[in-house]
Formats: sequence, C-alpha cells, structure tokens
Amino acid sequence: MGEKKRKEDYMPEFIFGRKNYKFMLIGIAFIVLGFILMSGGGSDDPNVFNPEIYNWRRIRLAPALVLIGFAIEVYAILLKPESKEEN
Repeated sequence: MGEKKRKEDYMPEFIFGRKNYKFMLIGIAFIVLGFILMSGGGSDDPNVFNPEIYNWRRIRLAPALVLIGFAIEVYAILLKPESKEEN
C-alpha cells in the first residue's frame, strides 16, 4: 500500500523549465535562418565564376546569425529554471 501511494505522489520534473525551452527554440530558429541565408549562390555552369557567392549576406550576415544562435543555445542551457517553493 505504501509503494502505491509513493508512485501516486511522484511527479517527474524536467531538467529545464519553460523559459529554457523557449530560448532553445529561438536559438534553433536563428541557426536555421543563418544556414538558409548561407545557401545558394552557385552557378549552373561549373566553368563560369559567379561572384554572388561572396556577397554580404553569405559572408557576414549568415555566419553572424549562426553564432548568435549558438550563443542563445548556451544561454538557454545555463539559464537557471525558476524554482517552485514547496510549502
């Protein structure tokens, strides 16, 4: 009987809180957007050089977004979840 009561009282807790998961999703969105902006710029003919591959979006903006996304992920992991006080 005591074991059944303990199983009923046991509530599993997640490692991260709701706020952590929100920041993780925001970080993933930044990373995905960065990789999408980095793609493309190729040429249909391999013998023709396309200078579009070296534009500002692919060289500066996209890698910066990816790095910002990784920084947000680190912040989300290190963010202390809100503790619930038990009475």
